Amino acid sequence: MFYDRAKVFVKAGSGGNGLVSFRREKYVPRGGPDGGNGGQGGSVYIEVAEDQDTLVRFKRRVHFSAPNGGHGGSNDRHGADGQDLVLSVPPGTLVRDAETEDLLADLERLGQRVQVARGGRGGRGNASFATSTRQAPHLAERGEPGQERWLILDLKIIADVGIIGYPNAGKSTLLAAVSRARPKIAAYPFTTLTPNLGVVTVGETGFVLADIPGLIEGASQGAGLGLDFLRHVERTRVLIHLLDGLSEDPVNEWLTINHELAEYSPALAEKPQITALNKMDLPDVQARWEQVREQLTQQAGPVYPISAATRQGVTDLLWAVVRQLEQTATQPAPSAPSAASAASEVRVYRHTPPPDEFTVTREESGYRVRGETVERLVFMTHLNQDEAILRLHQQLARLGVLAALETAGVQEGDMVYIGDAALEWIVEATS
Repeated sequence: MFYDRAKVFVKAGSGGNGLVSFRREKYVPRGGPDGGNGGQGGSVYIEVAEDQDTLVRFKRRVHFSAPNGGHGGSNDRHGADGQDLVLSVPPGTLVRDAETEDLLADLERLGQRVQVARGGRGGRGNASFATSTRQAPHLAERGEPGQERWLILDLKIIADVGIIGYPNAGKSTLLAAVSRARPKIAAYPFTTLTPNLGVVTVGETGFVLADIPGLIEGASQGAGLGLDFLRHVERTRVLIHLLDGLSEDPVNEWLTINHELAEYSPALAEKPQITALNKMDLPDVQARWEQVREQLTQQAGPVYPISAATRQGVTDLLWAVVRQLEQTATQPAPSAPSAASAASEVRVYRHTPPPDEFTVTREESGYRVRGETVERLVFMTHLNQDEAILRLHQQLARLGVLAALETAGVQEGDMVYIGDAALEWIVEATS
């Protein structure tokens, strides 16, 4: 089975905790701080691998987590970093954030990778807080939580040439006739439910040919499996538009398919097409060929009469494809696995981290502060350490959180919720 879409949850490892520790050496009654830092949590990457051709592995398992960093130790021992987790995907995989639908990466070639969840940094031990004026800090940080998110993985097959057309036009038969691919072939609509790939050799030229499952009217609005099929067409450089010679109106079918391509993406309508009328081995098709050719030529340009079953006219069609590929070789390639596309630009989309923004809202039980930076600071604070609480207070003041709470009307004894922490608002007496 060909799986070309998956939804997965990835979680990077959290950083290890820093340690509060002091040297305990013989004859050194007041040893200095020696608490080590926590290790970095492992990050999660998605990488294109040679041995992958579908997303089937993500059908069986959807949750993936990288290991946490180790905790800091005494004698300035730092915790071990968590090992990164690398998930392998086929070439042509789009990676999106499931919640925002932001495109994170367009992974096209072997070895390309993108970080999809960043490991949390390790918390600092008290040795890192020692200064000339604070020589014995009782302060350490907890490790930063690793990022986590749901992702949508979308596989678009990578081929130089795609065969499009109505169901039963003979696309699978043509693919089987010109390559070693063995697609399922039967005389009923939608025999092919997933794209099939084959390698075609014409003279000294080779290219990858994809049999795109049959499109129908309304495909661009999702009729049948239209949207699933159409997105595979985007990766091809040239299209063979195959028409069923036995169709009641092959010209109208040609117009319908092209309308659906344009509705889905205007760029698809501009993609080079080579039109072929199939089933020329049948007397009925031969009898109407001249009439159909005249009508189609006005719309589609040259039309190639072929029989995929007997290979009649197929060689001429393939040479026309080669010539068209040569013409498009100097144009930007849409990720086809050919020499022309090997030099195409790596497309990885990096989004800048959000600023230190936060919100304060009044709730029935108190005040809720939301914001990535603020919540991270609270998470990394040991709330049972007096020095850590003082440092957090200074950080929240610097970010403007305390002023925002006062503006919102916080009073003595009110509860303030930040992340999973519940803090009581206390007004210090001034002398």
